[in-house]
Amino acid sequence: MNHLTYVSPFSWRYGSAELRALFSEQERRKLWRAVWVALAQAQARAGLISADEVADLQAHAHEIDIDAALEIEREIHHDLMAEIRVFASQAKLGGGKLHLGATSMDIEDTVETYRLRLALALVGANLHELLRSFAVKVRQYADLVCMAFTHLQPAEPTTLGHRLAVYAQDLVIDDTNLRFVFDELTTKGLRGAVGTAASYEQLLDHQGTSAMFEEHVLECFGLRARDVSTQTYTRKLDYLLLSGLAGLGASLSKFAADVRILSSPEFGEVAEPFGRAQVGSSAMPFKRNPILSERIDSLARLLISYSDVAWQNAATNYLERTLDDSANRRTILPEALILADEIVSLARKVIDGLRVEERRIAHNLRVYGPFAGTEAVMMEAARAGGDRQNLHERIRVAAMEAWAALARGEDNPLAQTLAGDPALTALLDPAEIRRLLDPVKHIGTAPQRARALADRIDALPEFPKQKTVEV
Repeated sequence: MNHLTYVSPFSWRYGSAELRALFSEQERRKLWRAVWVALAQAQARAGLISADEVADLQAHAHEIDIDAALEIEREIHHDLMAEIRVFASQAKLGGGKLHLGATSMDIEDTVETYRLRLALALVGANLHELLRSFAVKVRQYADLVCMAFTHLQPAEPTTLGHRLAVYAQDLVIDDTNLRFVFDELTTKGLRGAVGTAASYEQLLDHQGTSAMFEEHVLECFGLRARDVSTQTYTRKLDYLLLSGLAGLGASLSKFAADVRILSSPEFGEVAEPFGRAQVGSSAMPFKRNPILSERIDSLARLLISYSDVAWQNAATNYLERTLDDSANRRTILPEALILADEIVSLARKVIDGLRVEERRIAHNLRVYGPFAGTEAVMMEAARAGGDRQNLHERIRVAAMEAWAALARGEDNPLAQTLAGDPALTALLDPAEIRRLLDPVKHIGTAPQRARALADRIDALPEFPKQKTVEV
Protein backbone atom coordinates (compact mmCIF):
# COMPACT_ATOMS: atom_id res chain seq x y z
CA MET A 1 0.00 0.00 0.00
CA ASN A 2 1.21 3.49 -0.85
CA HIS A 3 0.96 5.89 2.09
CA LEU A 4 2.05 8.84 -0.05
CA THR A 5 -1.43 9.37 -1.44
CA TYR A 6 -4.97 9.15 -0.14
CA VAL A 7 -6.00 5.64 0.84
CA SER A 8 -9.46 4.79 2.15
CA PRO A 9 -9.45 3.67 5.80
CA PHE A 10 -11.43 0.67 4.59
CA SER A 11 -8.37 -0.36 2.58
CA TRP A 12 -6.34 -1.06 5.69
CA ARG A 13 -7.70 0.24 9.00
CA TYR A 14 -11.25 -1.10 9.11
CA GLY A 15 -12.73 -4.33 7.79
CA SER A 16 -11.61 -7.88 7.18
CA ALA A 17 -8.90 -8.89 4.76
CA GLU A 18 -11.37 -11.30 3.14
CA LEU A 19 -13.86 -8.58 2.23
CA ARG A 20 -11.17 -6.16 1.14
CA ALA A 21 -9.84 -8.83 -1.21
CA LEU A 22 -13.32 -9.60 -2.54
CA PHE A 23 -13.83 -5.95 -3.50
CA SER A 24 -10.32 -5.48 -4.91
CA GLU A 25 -9.80 -4.39 -8.49
CA GLN A 26 -7.84 -7.57 -9.14
CA GLU A 27 -10.76 -9.74 -8.06
CA ARG A 28 -13.28 -7.70 -10.04
CA ARG A 29 -11.36 -8.17 -13.27
CA LYS A 30 -10.82 -11.87 -12.61
CA LEU A 31 -14.57 -12.25 -12.16
CA TRP A 32 -15.28 -10.27 -15.34
CA ARG A 33 -13.10 -12.74 -17.18
CA ALA A 34 -14.89 -15.65 -15.52
CA VAL A 35 -18.19 -14.32 -16.90
CA TRP A 36 -16.71 -13.96 -20.38
CA VAL A 37 -15.40 -17.53 -20.23
CA ALA A 38 -18.78 -18.85 -19.04
CA LEU A 39 -20.54 -16.94 -21.82
CA ALA A 40 -18.11 -18.35 -24.37
CA GLN A 41 -18.78 -21.86 -23.09
CA ALA A 42 -22.51 -21.37 -23.56
CA GLN A 43 -22.01 -19.92 -27.03
CA ALA A 44 -19.75 -22.82 -27.94
CA ARG A 45 -22.65 -25.16 -27.24
CA ALA A 46 -24.64 -23.19 -29.79
CA GLY A 47 -21.84 -23.48 -32.34
CA LEU A 48 -20.92 -19.80 -32.24
CA ILE A 49 -17.43 -20.31 -30.78
CA SER A 50 -15.03 -23.20 -31.25
CA ALA A 51 -13.73 -25.36 -28.43
CA ASP A 52 -10.20 -24.16 -29.18
CA GLU A 53 -11.26 -20.54 -28.80
CA VAL A 54 -12.89 -21.29 -25.45
CA ALA A 55 -9.77 -23.14 -24.30
CA ASP A 56 -7.64 -20.17 -25.30
CA LEU A 57 -9.79 -17.82 -23.24
CA GLN A 58 -9.60 -20.15 -20.25
CA ALA A 59 -5.82 -20.41 -20.57
CA HIS A 60 -5.36 -16.64 -20.34
CA ALA A 61 -8.17 -15.78 -17.91
CA HIS A 62 -5.81 -15.31 -14.95
CA GLU A 63 -3.37 -12.97 -16.71
CA ILE A 64 -4.69 -9.79 -15.15
CA ASP A 65 -2.67 -6.72 -16.16
CA ILE A 66 -4.27 -3.73 -14.49
CA ASP A 67 -1.56 -1.31 -15.58
CA ALA A 68 -2.08 -2.19 -19.23
CA ALA A 69 -5.85 -1.86 -18.87
CA LEU A 70 -5.57 1.51 -17.13
CA GLU A 71 -3.32 2.80 -19.89
CA ILE A 72 -5.97 1.88 -22.47
CA GLU A 73 -8.72 3.31 -20.29
CA ARG A 74 -6.97 6.68 -20.16
CA GLU A 75 -7.42 6.83 -23.91
CA ILE A 76 -10.88 5.33 -24.39
CA HIS A 77 -12.50 6.21 -21.01
CA HIS A 78 -14.21 2.84 -20.57
CA ASP A 79 -12.86 0.45 -17.96
CA LEU A 80 -14.60 -2.73 -19.09
CA MET A 81 -13.76 -2.20 -22.76
CA ALA A 82 -10.14 -1.61 -21.77
CA GLU A 83 -10.13 -4.97 -19.98
CA ILE A 84 -11.60 -6.63 -23.07
CA ARG A 85 -8.76 -5.29 -25.18
CA VAL A 86 -6.11 -6.54 -22.76
CA PHE A 87 -7.76 -9.97 -22.51
CA ALA A 88 -8.12 -10.19 -26.28
CA SER A 89 -4.46 -9.28 -26.77
CA GLN A 90 -3.48 -12.16 -24.49
CA ALA A 91 -5.93 -14.74 -25.86
CA LYS A 92 -5.13 -14.23 -29.53
CA LEU A 93 -7.23 -17.16 -30.72
CA GLY A 94 -10.35 -16.69 -28.63
CA GLY A 95 -10.08 -12.96 -28.03
CA GLY A 96 -11.94 -12.09 -31.20
CA LYS A 97 -15.10 -13.70 -29.79
CA LEU A 98 -14.98 -12.00 -26.39
CA HIS A 99 -18.14 -10.22 -25.21
CA LEU A 100 -20.14 -11.51 -28.19
CA GLY A 101 -23.68 -10.11 -28.00
CA ALA A 102 -23.10 -8.65 -24.54
CA THR A 103 -23.35 -5.15 -23.13
CA SER A 104 -21.13 -3.92 -20.31
CA MET A 105 -23.76 -4.36 -17.62
CA ASP A 106 -24.34 -7.99 -18.57
CA ILE A 107 -20.84 -8.56 -17.25
CA GLU A 108 -20.61 -5.93 -14.54
CA ASP A 109 -23.99 -6.57 -12.91
CA THR A 110 -23.38 -10.31 -12.85
CA VAL A 111 -20.10 -9.75 -11.03
CA GLU A 112 -21.57 -7.06 -8.77
CA THR A 113 -24.47 -9.21 -7.62
CA TYR A 114 -22.15 -12.14 -7.07
CA ARG A 115 -19.81 -10.07 -4.90
CA LEU A 116 -22.68 -8.48 -2.97
CA ARG A 117 -24.13 -11.88 -2.15
CA LEU A 118 -20.75 -13.28 -1.15
CA ALA A 119 -20.11 -10.28 1.08
CA LEU A 120 -23.58 -10.34 2.63
CA ALA A 121 -23.15 -14.05 3.40
CA LEU A 122 -19.95 -13.18 5.30
CA VAL A 123 -21.67 -10.38 7.20
CA GLY A 124 -24.60 -12.68 7.98
CA ALA A 125 -22.30 -15.42 9.28
CA ASN A 126 -20.57 -12.86 11.49
CA LEU A 127 -23.94 -11.62 12.76
CA HIS A 128 -24.95 -15.21 13.52
CA GLU A 129 -21.90 -15.57 15.78
CA LEU A 130 -22.66 -12.25 17.46
CA LEU A 131 -26.18 -13.44 18.23
CA ARG A 132 -24.79 -16.62 19.77
CA SER A 133 -22.51 -14.52 21.97
CA PHE A 134 -25.50 -12.46 23.07
CA ALA A 135 -27.44 -15.61 23.91
CA VAL A 136 -24.65 -16.73 26.24
CA LYS A 137 -24.63 -13.41 28.10
CA VAL A 138 -28.42 -13.21 28.21
CA ARG A 139 -28.57 -16.55 30.00
CA GLN A 140 -25.65 -15.70 32.26
CA TYR A 141 -27.32 -12.54 33.54
CA ALA A 142 -31.01 -13.39 33.16
CA ASP A 143 -31.52 -13.16 36.94
CA LEU A 144 -29.14 -10.32 37.78
CA VAL A 145 -31.45 -7.53 38.91
CA CYS A 146 -30.47 -4.00 37.93
CA MET A 147 -32.15 -0.65 37.61
CA ALA A 148 -33.87 0.19 34.35
CA PHE A 149 -33.82 3.79 33.15
CA THR A 150 -36.33 5.76 31.12
CA HIS A 151 -35.50 9.31 29.99
CA LEU A 152 -32.05 8.51 31.45
CA GLN A 153 -33.70 8.60 34.89
CA PRO A 154 -34.11 5.64 37.27
CA ALA A 155 -37.39 3.85 36.53
CA GLU A 156 -38.10 0.29 37.72
CA PRO A 157 -35.93 -2.81 38.08
CA THR A 158 -35.17 -5.17 35.25
CA THR A 159 -32.42 -7.73 34.83
CA LEU A 160 -29.19 -7.32 32.93
CA GLY A 161 -30.07 -10.41 30.90
CA HIS A 162 -33.38 -8.84 29.90
CA ARG A 163 -31.62 -5.62 28.87
CA LEU A 164 -29.15 -7.61 26.75
CA ALA A 165 -32.07 -9.52 25.27
CA VAL A 166 -33.52 -6.23 24.04
CA TYR A 167 -30.38 -5.61 21.96
CA ALA A 168 -30.32 -9.22 20.81
CA GLN A 169 -33.95 -9.11 19.75
CA ASP A 170 -33.24 -6.11 17.50
CA LEU A 171 -30.39 -8.09 15.97
CA VAL A 172 -32.73 -11.04 15.36
CA ILE A 173 -34.95 -8.63 13.41
CA ASP A 174 -31.90 -7.55 11.41
CA ASP A 175 -30.94 -11.17 10.81
CA THR A 176 -34.42 -11.95 9.48
CA ASN A 177 -34.35 -8.88 7.25
CA LEU A 178 -30.87 -9.59 5.85
CA ARG A 179 -31.88 -13.18 5.03
CA PHE A 180 -34.76 -11.71 3.02
CA VAL A 181 -32.36 -9.28 1.32
CA PHE A 182 -29.97 -12.12 0.47
CA ASP A 183 -32.76 -14.05 -1.19
CA GLU A 184 -33.89 -10.98 -3.14
CA LEU A 185 -30.45 -10.06 -4.50
CA THR A 186 -30.92 -11.03 -8.12
CA THR A 187 -28.86 -9.97 -11.10
CA LYS A 188 -29.77 -8.50 -14.47
CA GLY A 189 -29.05 -11.60 -16.48
CA LEU A 190 -27.52 -11.57 -19.97
CA ARG A 191 -30.02 -9.52 -21.94
CA GLY A 192 -28.07 -6.91 -23.84
CA ALA A 193 -28.30 -3.15 -24.08
CA VAL A 194 -31.86 -2.53 -22.82
CA GLY A 195 -32.81 -5.92 -21.38
CA THR A 196 -34.56 -7.40 -24.42
CA ALA A 197 -31.83 -9.94 -25.31
CA ALA A 198 -32.16 -8.77 -28.94
CA SER A 199 -28.42 -9.09 -29.65
CA TYR A 200 -28.27 -12.65 -28.35
CA GLU A 201 -31.41 -13.56 -30.27
CA GLN A 202 -29.83 -12.24 -33.46
CA LEU A 203 -26.84 -14.53 -32.94
CA LEU A 204 -29.26 -17.46 -32.82
CA ASP A 205 -31.35 -16.31 -35.80
CA HIS A 206 -34.21 -15.21 -33.56
CA GLN A 207 -35.16 -18.71 -32.49
CA GLY A 208 -36.10 -17.54 -28.98
CA THR A 209 -33.42 -19.72 -27.37
CA SER A 210 -30.92 -17.11 -26.15
CA ALA A 211 -31.95 -17.71 -22.54
CA MET A 212 -29.58 -20.72 -22.60
CA PHE A 213 -26.63 -18.29 -22.52
CA GLU A 214 -27.98 -16.61 -19.41
CA GLU A 215 -28.91 -19.87 -17.71
CA HIS A 216 -25.40 -21.27 -18.10
CA VAL A 217 -23.62 -18.17 -16.82
CA LEU A 218 -25.94 -17.66 -13.88
CA GLU A 219 -25.71 -21.33 -12.93
CA CYS A 220 -21.91 -21.02 -12.87
CA PHE A 221 -22.17 -18.10 -10.45
CA GLY A 222 -25.05 -19.41 -8.36
CA LEU A 223 -27.27 -16.48 -9.32
CA ARG A 224 -30.76 -15.92 -10.64
CA ALA A 225 -32.39 -13.10 -12.58
CA ARG A 226 -35.86 -11.62 -12.49
CA ASP A 227 -38.41 -11.74 -15.27
CA VAL A 228 -37.55 -8.33 -16.69
CA SER A 229 -34.61 -5.96 -16.60
CA THR A 230 -33.29 -2.92 -18.36
CA GLN A 231 -29.63 -2.28 -19.04
CA THR A 232 -29.04 -2.97 -15.32
CA TYR A 233 -30.61 -4.90 -12.52
CA THR A 234 -33.04 -2.67 -10.65
CA ARG A 235 -31.12 -0.31 -8.39
CA LYS A 236 -33.91 -0.79 -5.87
CA LEU A 237 -31.96 -3.88 -4.82
CA ASP A 238 -28.98 -1.73 -3.84
CA TYR A 239 -31.32 0.28 -1.63
CA LEU A 240 -32.82 -2.89 -0.19
CA LEU A 241 -29.34 -4.09 0.76
CA LEU A 242 -28.01 -0.81 2.11
CA SER A 243 -31.15 0.01 4.08
CA GLY A 244 -30.93 -3.46 5.63
CA LEU A 245 -27.32 -2.81 6.61
CA ALA A 246 -28.32 0.61 7.95
CA GLY A 247 -30.89 -1.12 10.14
CA LEU A 248 -28.19 -3.41 11.48
CA GLY A 249 -26.08 -0.33 12.14
CA ALA A 250 -28.90 1.27 14.12
CA SER A 251 -29.19 -1.80 16.36
CA LEU A 252 -25.47 -1.96 17.04
CA SER A 253 -25.27 1.79 17.51
CA LYS A 254 -27.88 1.67 20.28
CA PHE A 255 -26.08 -1.21 21.97
CA ALA A 256 -22.75 0.62 21.79
CA ALA A 257 -24.25 3.91 23.00
CA ASP A 258 -25.83 2.18 26.00
CA VAL A 259 -22.52 0.51 26.87
CA ARG A 260 -20.92 3.95 26.79
CA ILE A 261 -23.59 5.35 29.12
CA LEU A 262 -23.47 2.43 31.53
CA SER A 263 -19.67 2.53 31.67
CA SER A 264 -19.61 6.21 32.67
CA PRO A 265 -18.71 6.79 36.36
CA GLU A 266 -22.26 7.92 37.20
CA PHE A 267 -23.50 4.42 36.32
CA GLY A 268 -20.38 2.25 36.39
CA GLU A 269 -22.33 -0.96 35.80
CA VAL A 270 -20.64 -2.43 32.71
CA ALA A 271 -17.53 -1.78 30.67
CA GLU A 272 -16.05 -2.98 27.42
CA PRO A 273 -12.77 -4.93 27.57
CA PHE A 274 -9.67 -2.80 28.16
CA GLY A 275 -6.19 -4.19 27.52
CA ARG A 276 -3.48 -4.10 30.17
CA ALA A 277 -1.24 -1.97 27.93
CA GLN A 278 -4.05 0.00 26.31
CA VAL A 279 -3.73 3.80 26.36
CA GLY A 280 -6.90 5.78 27.02
CA SER A 281 -5.55 9.28 26.50
CA SER A 282 -2.29 10.92 25.45
CA ALA A 283 -2.74 13.56 28.16
CA MET A 284 -4.66 11.73 30.90
CA PRO A 285 -3.05 8.39 31.82
CA PHE A 286 -5.99 7.38 34.02
CA LYS A 287 -8.57 7.30 31.19
CA ARG A 288 -10.36 4.07 30.23
CA ASN A 289 -12.32 5.31 27.23
CA PRO A 290 -14.92 2.98 25.62
CA ILE A 291 -13.20 3.22 22.24
CA LEU A 292 -14.71 0.06 20.72
CA SER A 293 -18.24 1.26 21.39
CA GLU A 294 -17.38 4.76 20.21
CA ARG A 295 -15.96 3.31 17.01
CA ILE A 296 -19.17 1.35 16.42
CA ASP A 297 -21.23 4.51 16.83
CA SER A 298 -18.90 6.50 14.60
CA LEU A 299 -18.86 4.01 11.75
CA ALA A 300 -22.55 3.13 11.95
CA ARG A 301 -23.50 6.72 11.15
CA LEU A 302 -22.12 6.23 7.66
CA LEU A 303 -24.51 3.40 6.86
CA ILE A 304 -27.62 5.54 6.76
CA SER A 305 -25.88 8.00 4.42
CA TYR A 306 -24.97 5.17 2.04
CA SER A 307 -28.59 4.05 2.15
CA ASP A 308 -29.74 7.54 1.24
CA VAL A 309 -27.47 7.61 -1.83
CA ALA A 310 -28.80 4.19 -2.91
CA TRP A 311 -32.36 5.53 -2.60
CA GLN A 312 -31.52 8.41 -4.90
CA ASN A 313 -29.87 6.06 -7.39
CA ALA A 314 -33.02 3.93 -7.52
CA ALA A 315 -35.32 6.92 -7.76
CA THR A 316 -33.47 8.73 -10.55
CA ASN A 317 -32.21 5.91 -12.78
CA TYR A 318 -34.21 7.30 -15.69
CA LEU A 319 -35.83 5.08 -18.33
CA GLU A 320 -33.64 2.07 -19.19
CA ARG A 321 -30.60 3.43 -17.28
CA THR A 322 -28.43 6.44 -16.61
CA LEU A 323 -24.80 6.53 -15.56
CA ASP A 324 -25.13 8.94 -12.66
CA ASP A 325 -25.11 6.05 -10.17
CA SER A 326 -21.91 4.47 -11.43
CA ALA A 327 -19.28 6.55 -9.63
CA ASN A 328 -20.94 6.52 -6.21
CA ARG A 329 -21.73 2.78 -6.33
CA ARG A 330 -18.00 2.09 -6.49
CA THR A 331 -17.87 3.53 -2.97
CA ILE A 332 -21.17 2.90 -1.25
CA LEU A 333 -21.57 -0.81 -2.02
CA PRO A 334 -18.19 -2.20 -0.91
CA GLU A 335 -17.80 0.26 1.96
CA ALA A 336 -21.26 -0.46 3.38
CA LEU A 337 -20.55 -4.19 3.51
CA ILE A 338 -16.99 -3.84 4.81
CA LEU A 339 -18.22 -1.36 7.42
CA ALA A 340 -21.16 -3.51 8.51
CA ASP A 341 -18.89 -6.49 8.97
CA GLU A 342 -16.46 -4.34 10.95
CA ILE A 343 -19.05 -3.10 13.44
CA VAL A 344 -20.40 -6.62 13.91
CA SER A 345 -16.85 -7.76 14.71
CA LEU A 346 -16.40 -4.86 17.11
CA ALA A 347 -19.69 -5.69 18.83
CA ARG A 348 -18.52 -9.30 19.24
CA LYS A 349 -15.41 -8.05 21.03
CA VAL A 350 -17.53 -5.88 23.32
CA ILE A 351 -20.10 -8.52 24.24
CA ASP A 352 -17.60 -11.36 24.56
CA GLY A 353 -15.36 -9.29 26.83
CA LEU A 354 -18.11 -7.36 28.62
CA ARG A 355 -17.13 -6.55 32.19
CA VAL A 356 -20.11 -6.57 34.57
CA GLU A 357 -19.65 -4.69 37.84
CA GLU A 358 -22.15 -6.53 40.04
CA ARG A 359 -21.28 -4.56 43.20
CA ARG A 360 -22.01 -1.29 41.43
CA ILE A 361 -25.25 -2.69 40.02
CA ALA A 362 -26.28 -3.67 43.57
CA HIS A 363 -25.34 -0.22 44.86
CA ASN A 364 -27.44 1.55 42.24
CA LEU A 365 -30.30 -0.79 43.00
CA ARG A 366 -30.12 0.10 46.71
CA VAL A 367 -30.07 3.80 45.92
CA TYR A 368 -32.81 3.99 43.33
CA GLY A 369 -34.69 0.71 43.64
CA PRO A 370 -37.06 1.65 46.50
CA PHE A 371 -38.74 4.28 44.33
CA ALA A 372 -39.92 1.51 42.00
CA GLY A 373 -42.04 -0.07 44.73
CA THR A 374 -44.07 3.03 45.50
CA GLU A 375 -46.84 2.12 43.08
CA ALA A 376 -47.14 -1.34 44.65
CA VAL A 377 -47.38 0.23 48.13
CA MET A 378 -50.09 2.60 46.90
CA MET A 379 -52.08 -0.20 45.25
CA GLU A 380 -51.93 -2.52 48.27
CA ALA A 381 -52.84 0.28 50.66
CA ALA A 382 -55.79 1.24 48.45
CA ARG A 383 -56.91 -2.40 48.36
CA ALA A 384 -56.79 -2.37 52.16
CA GLY A 385 -59.31 0.52 52.20
CA GLY A 386 -57.19 3.64 51.75
CA ASP A 387 -58.03 6.61 49.51
CA ARG A 388 -55.95 6.24 46.35
CA GLN A 389 -55.56 10.00 45.75
CA ASN A 390 -54.55 10.75 49.34
CA LEU A 391 -52.10 7.83 49.30
CA HIS A 392 -50.58 9.08 46.04
CA GLU A 393 -49.91 12.51 47.54
CA ARG A 394 -48.37 11.16 50.78
CA ILE A 395 -46.08 8.82 48.84
CA ARG A 396 -45.17 11.57 46.34
CA VAL A 397 -44.11 13.93 49.15
CA ALA A 398 -42.05 11.18 50.78
CA ALA A 399 -40.40 10.36 47.44
CA MET A 400 -39.46 14.00 46.79
CA GLU A 401 -37.88 14.19 50.25
CA ALA A 402 -35.95 11.02 49.48
CA TRP A 403 -34.63 12.54 46.24
CA ALA A 404 -33.50 15.60 48.17
CA ALA A 405 -31.65 13.35 50.63
CA LEU A 406 -29.88 11.58 47.77
CA ALA A 407 -28.87 14.95 46.34
CA ARG A 408 -27.21 15.72 49.69
CA GLY A 409 -25.24 12.48 49.46
CA GLU A 410 -27.31 10.66 52.06
CA ASP A 411 -28.72 7.12 51.87
CA ASN A 412 -32.19 6.67 50.43
CA PRO A 413 -34.61 7.10 53.36
CA LEU A 414 -37.78 6.22 51.46
CA ALA A 415 -38.37 2.76 52.94
CA GLN A 416 -37.84 4.05 56.46
CA THR A 417 -40.12 7.04 55.85
CA LEU A 418 -43.01 5.05 54.40
CA ALA A 419 -42.70 2.23 56.93
CA GLY A 420 -43.02 4.88 59.67
CA ASP A 421 -45.97 6.77 58.15
CA PRO A 422 -49.02 6.22 60.44
CA ALA A 423 -51.43 6.69 57.52
CA LEU A 424 -49.78 3.79 55.72
CA THR A 425 -49.09 1.55 58.71
CA ALA A 426 -52.77 1.78 59.58
CA LEU A 427 -53.39 -0.06 56.33
CA LEU A 428 -50.23 -2.17 55.83
CA ASP A 429 -47.74 -3.81 58.17
CA PRO A 430 -44.37 -1.97 58.11
CA ALA A 431 -42.64 -5.22 57.14
CA GLU A 432 -45.00 -5.53 54.18
CA ILE A 433 -44.22 -1.97 53.13
CA ARG A 434 -40.49 -2.75 53.19
CA ARG A 435 -41.10 -5.95 51.22
CA LEU A 436 -43.08 -4.07 48.58
CA LEU A 437 -40.27 -1.54 48.25
CA ASP A 438 -37.65 -4.27 47.69
CA PRO A 439 -36.71 -3.84 43.98
CA VAL A 440 -35.79 -7.50 43.57
CA LYS A 441 -39.49 -8.32 43.89
CA HIS A 442 -40.42 -6.16 40.90
CA ILE A 443 -38.85 -7.81 37.86
CA GLY A 444 -41.97 -9.58 36.65
CA THR A 445 -41.23 -12.12 33.91
CA ALA A 446 -37.96 -10.53 32.79
CA PRO A 447 -35.77 -13.61 33.45
CA GLN A 448 -38.13 -15.97 31.65
CA ARG A 449 -38.47 -13.67 28.64
CA ALA A 450 -34.72 -13.25 28.42
CA ARG A 451 -34.12 -17.01 28.42
CA ALA A 452 -36.87 -17.55 25.84
CA LEU A 453 -35.12 -15.10 23.51
CA ALA A 454 -31.82 -16.91 24.04
CA ASP A 455 -33.53 -20.19 23.13
CA ARG A 456 -34.88 -18.60 19.96
CA ILE A 457 -31.41 -17.43 18.99
CA ASP A 458 -29.95 -20.89 19.53
CA ALA A 459 -32.57 -22.30 17.18
CA LEU A 460 -31.65 -19.95 14.31
CA PRO A 461 -30.15 -21.72 11.29
CA GLU A 462 -26.85 -20.54 9.88
CA PHE A 463 -26.98 -17.64 7.45
CA PRO A 464 -27.30 -18.80 3.81
CA LYS A 465 -24.11 -19.24 1.81
CA GLN A 466 -23.36 -18.08 -1.71
CA LYS A 467 -22.06 -20.57 -4.25
CA THR A 468 -18.52 -19.65 -5.28
CA VAL A 469 -17.05 -19.81 -8.76
CA GLU A 470 -13.50 -20.75 -9.66
CA VAL A 471 -11.64 -17.73 -10.96
